[in-house]
Amino acid sequence: MEFQKISSPSLRELFVNQFEELILSGKLKIGEKLPPERQLAEEMQVSRAVVNSGIRELEKKGFLTVKSRSGTFVADYRQKGTIDTLLAIMNYRGGRLKSSEIRSILEIRIALDTLAVQLCIPSITDSEIALLLEKIEAIKNAADATEAAGAAFAFQHAFSLVSGNTLMPLIMQSFRPPVFTLWERFCILYGIPTLYESNYRLWTFIRDRDKEGAIAYIQSSMDDVIFGKHQIYFD
Repeated sequence: MEFQKISSPSLRELFVNQFEELILSGKLKIGEKLPPERQLAEEMQVSRAVVNSGIRELEKKGFLTVKSRSGTFVADYRQKGTIDTLLAIMNYRGGRLKSSEIRSILEIRIALDTLAVQLCIPSITDSEIALLLEKIEAIKNAADATEAAGAAFAFQHAFSLVSGNTLMPLIMQSFRPPVFTLWERFCILYGIPTLYESNYRLWTFIRDRDKEGAIAYIQSSMDDVIFGKHQIYFD
């Protein structure tokens, strides 16, 4: 067995993580001006180089705005953000998302899965359908909720691949941490067979090349998780 090297976060990473938490939690408000870099360095007991590089990274992620001769301000990250901002939000609180964030992720899933159906069903091959079934069966055979969640994500990622859209698998992969957490929670609350059945039913529409049926099922199954009896909110 090979063991991975254990490494500590750098001071810059700790600086960035602390400010992300302060901003995402609302303790630092949008538009609020930060103290000068020298003051931050003294209060946080780090070098000015750490503060400067951390601020630059937070600016790149859309959390801060640096204005020449005016100072550094908390940005409206929902307007200024990038994919890095999205990943920071997803990893906030160790992946334990707010209800509004869970709902937003599921709504995006509806859009992505619907697009995948529209793109793949007209041209999907029998071998691709068989590959998707293998991914589905891995959910049923999973030993625990964690393994089942991983298998469910593998099915969704394979589904995005067969759509033929080159960006969709990358978008799906960027959503992996929170989606994995949500499906793991689904399994804990409702059982692996329920997760398997949900994905298997979608697969049957794909197998039958029933585009309209698949789209309707995606909407109804996600509505059930957002509003119905299989909700997966933490709060």
